[in-house]
Amino acid sequence: MIALRRDLHAHPELGFEEVRTSAIVAEQLEQAGIAVHRGLGKTGVVGTLKVGNGTRRIALRADMDALAMPELAEREYGSTVPNTMHACGHDGHTVMLLAAARHLARTRNFSGTVHFVFQPAEEGRGGAKAMIDEGFFELFPVDAAYGLHNMPGLATDEMAVVAGPQLASSDSWEVVFRGIGTHGAKPHLGRDAVTAAGQFLLALHTIVARRVDPLQPAVVSACAVSAGDFKALNVIPDEVRIGGTARAYSADVRDQLEDEIGRLARGVAATFGIEVEYEFLRRIPPVVNDVDATRRALAAARAASGKAVVTDFPPSTAGDDFAFFGSVVPGAYVWLGNGPAVDGALHHNSRYDFNDDAIVTGARYWTALVEQELR
Repeated sequence: MIALRRDLHAHPELGFEEVRTSAIVAEQLEQAGIAVHRGLGKTGVVGTLKVGNGTRRIALRADMDALAMPELAEREYGSTVPNTMHACGHDGHTVMLLAAARHLARTRNFSGTVHFVFQPAEEGRGGAKAMIDEGFFELFPVDAAYGLHNMPGLATDEMAVVAGPQLASSDSWEVVFRGIGTHGAKPHLGRDAVTAAGQFLLALHTIVARRVDPLQPAVVSACAVSAGDFKALNVIPDEVRIGGTARAYSADVRDQLEDEIGRLARGVAATFGIEVEYEFLRRIPPVVNDVDATRRALAAARAASGKAVVTDFPPSTAGDDFAFFGSVVPGAYVWLGNGPAVDGALHHNSRYDFNDDAIVTGARYWTALVEQELR
């Protein structure tokens, strides 16, 4: 499994392009005698193992996609694909679930149905929603869904399991200010969208500081700005485009962020006498762990790690589209240590690498979860 993990690392594929990866997954499952459904959500794979006469059905989800970024660290199994790398550990997630699936197919020490879900396109491209839209829950009815992600800073035999919010909603927004362009030396003859955009950017951070309840976590960030031309520095442009992200742990705050960004954009535009367009794109809801599913996951984590499980781990403002599974059935999303968070070990870092020492703990967790859930 270490060799396979490193092979996947060397051949990363972006969301909905995981052709090689999904073929390997399907082959590994079929070799173990597990029924395989290919092509759900374009490149998704679902393996189904039914043992005994138990009626409970659960889904275990691992993501498979890589990120569009270069790998800068020197390693023997480094990425062979330009500007593409496994910088979030999805190669490890895939292998841990495969290892558990193959083990469970051999031991068959449970009674019920488990669906091993290998999801494409977790990194912002909508893989979970695509699988669900194409009929995942109709094809594979389940009573609960479980997810796992590696976490730098925890030891590789350490896990964190917490009820309630785990990951924030991940939404995008875009504002376009349209003024009247003019000569940079004669701003009074136009309507300056650049200055309006500057006012908007300064005021944007008052939304969280002054409008959202301080006991409710939220993030609003501007991440892209486009205006003018550096070859024409005497021209005030007609248009400024600004885009960013908004994060929240509750539906109410998510709604509030959408309203407040729009209200601010329209207010600034009115002040400067210009036009504005605003769009808020809802991408991923928050991941909120169900209390009962979390209790079950906690028991499995204790059995897998053989040590105390962290139960007060803080939620992350990152997002994960496992939320779509957890919004349909009770779900629990847990953390598995990836070792010290040093030397590029953080997610989405160009020197990141999944820690192979975590494979055994992750596989044991999935196995224990199935054997306890489906006794």
